[in-house]
Amino acid sequence: MARPTTIDEYLAGFSGEKRELLARLRQLAGDAVPDATEAIKWGNPAWVHPSGTILFVFSGHAKHVNFAFTPSTREAFAADLTDFETGKGTVKLRYGQPVPEALLRRMIAHRVREHEDDGVLWM
Repeated sequence: MARPTTIDEYLAGFSGEKRELLARLRQLAGDAVPDATEAIKWGNPAWVHPSGTILFVFSGHAKHVNFAFTPSTREAFAADLTDFETGKGTVKLRYGQPVPEALLRRMIAHRVREHEDDGVLWM
């Protein structure tokens, strides 16, 4: 299968609860940062600030979605993420589990602020 060039193509590569979660995260991202542009970066959905800086990316996998922020954003919410598997800048969201929408919205808002106010770029 060819690498997706749009988020619609990306989502078409998934079915059932996987596609539902990815579509829900896309909607959440669009609502949280309406000025950002959707793009495919490294084969995955990304949201790009009007300045051209990537704000965050997510990727679907067999058992989870990785929602990737900057390490500084992930670290700022470490106390809120104790119930989730995390990586350097990622939060693992398992299929079939409740989506922490309020937390993700706060993390997205933090990421936008750290870019706009502090000049934090993508990794």
